[in-house]
Amino acid sequence: MNPVTAVVVFIMIWWLTLFTVLPWGVRRTENPEEGHDQGAPARPMLARKLLITTGITIVLFGVFYGVVETGGISLRDLADRYRL
Repeated sequence: MNPVTAVVVFIMIWWLTLFTVLPWGVRRTENPEEGHDQGAPARPMLARKLLITTGITIVLFGVFYGVVETGGISLRDLADRYRL
C-alpha cells in the first residue's frame, strides 16, 4: 500500500469512527438559556472524544494494514468485487 493510499484510508476510518464516538456520554442541558438549543450537550468533551477517535482509528487501521500487507486481501480485489 503506498503512503497516499494509507493516509486516505486512515482519514476515512478516522471520520467514520468520529461520528460513532460523538454521541457517547451526551447529556442535554436541563434548563438552557434563551437562544440555546435544547438538544445541545451540556459538556461535549470534544478533546477527549478526538483522542478516543484517534486511538480507535490507529487500532483499526493497524488491523486493516496488516491484512492488506500480508496478502489476505488487496485493495484491487475489493475494487473489482464491488465495481458498480
